[in-house]
Amino acid sequence: MVRDGVQDYWDRFEKPFINGKDTSHMDHQSVYSAIEQLLSLNGWVAALCPTLTRPFGQNKREDVFDELIHSNHLYFVVVVIHSADHFLVDQLAVIVQMAKRLGTANLFVSMLDYNSSDSTETLTDLCEAVLIMLGIPFRIRRVPGMTTDPGTAYYPLEEAHMRNLALEPLHELREKRNIKFRRVIWIKGFTCPNDILETMKVSEANDAAMVCGMDWAEYNGFYIFSDRWRTRDIQGDQFRQSTSSSKPEAGPPRDKVGADRYAQHLPFQVFCCESGTHVVDPAQSYYQDIHYRSGTDFHNLSMAGDAMPHHDANSACLDSSQAWFCRDLWVNAAREGEREFMAGMGYSWGEEERSGEAKKDSPATVEASAGVKRKRALDGAPPPKPVPGEDADANAGSDYDAMPDSDVPLANETSVPLSIPNSMFRPARIVVNPRCVTTYAGVSHTQLALDLFGPESFVCQEQR
Repeated sequence: MVRDGVQDYWDRFEKPFINGKDTSHMDHQSVYSAIEQLLSLNGWVAALCPTLTRPFGQNKREDVFDELIHSNHLYFVVVVIHSADHFLVDQLAVIVQMAKRLGTANLFVSMLDYNSSDSTETLTDLCEAVLIMLGIPFRIRRVPGMTTDPGTAYYPLEEAHMRNLALEPLHELREKRNIKFRRVIWIKGFTCPNDILETMKVSEANDAAMVCGMDWAEYNGFYIFSDRWRTRDIQGDQFRQSTSSSKPEAGPPRDKVGADRYAQHLPFQVFCCESGTHVVDPAQSYYQDIHYRSGTDFHNLSMAGDAMPHHDANSACLDSSQAWFCRDLWVNAAREGEREFMAGMGYSWGEEERSGEAKKDSPATVEASAGVKRKRALDGAPPPKPVPGEDADANAGSDYDAMPDSDVPLANETSVPLSIPNSMFRPARIVVNPRCVTTYAGVSHTQLALDLFGPESFVCQEQR
């Protein structure tokens, strides 16, 4: 059977096409047919996505995504894989369907496989062949895990490292080719193409730094919102009563506005999210030198005989890399508002400050550095350094430390405010769209849809 399969593959794909004019037409047609067949690649679960009856009318209007499709923007698609061969074929099918709608030249796919022990390696080879034939630019990379020692393993650190590796082509294309992408699409779990397009549309309409769907996993016969450790409502709280069968008025967000919008299946603002498939605006994040990071002062309590370490109350949070990312988004957005306010007051945010930003690792570090520079601007120029060979005491008792003279009357000096009102700090737009659902293996979509949207909901495929 294997030998016959190898021979069939050789006969159909490895032998050269178009050996003569008499067969060129047939050979061309074979290539076109193969490409058309690939463009209709549906996977296993994704095959029924076009047949869904949705509760919000996406299927009734053919033009609902026309503006998004005709904008001709570039999109960077990221898939980070760790022993997830049960998703990869469907994720590839979703990417192909998006390419069919948005254009194969408008996508760049970055796949990172780290430390997989299943058939992921074989399936990434399949992905490579499909993407080459369709002309979709890509980079597929396999890397080992960060460590094999369980005592030094720390998931947020590894997660941040792998995500930054997957984003390397995004930065390389900008730096070397001046190619900028409109949005970065992180594909996790399984999400239908229309849901991804809707998430992109919500991102555009709200000029959002990040828009997440909601991911649901089955647990003991009911469904729970599964990314609670990464997601926080606008008050910073975990999502409560996060089961799909909760009443709409008892929705996951604790804040009233978020709960009201969740009950109406409308997008709502949160402090942080990363619920399955999500869309990030690189202009407000990655192009602002924001990277994924995590706390490093961690300790593995599962190691026998190790005592509980003492952590300072002001030490860095031991949280998910996404929580760090969200905090950086908020700090960066606040500083944008601060810069505008300072510029309006006549304070010039000079090249020295801006060049210093790019050299630092995080907005928090940059903020501390910028604060020192603003203090210096307020305090006046530092005293000049003594010249070698001169008597350092020669100026004793003089006006050596006096303020420098100025020809500008004091009343005409540009004043720098000692404090900035809170209203000047711009908020980050981080949004959850409850209508776009990400699911995992074993989820009964039909029951989940009934729980979330009621009897007039879409009838989805069974992933079982």
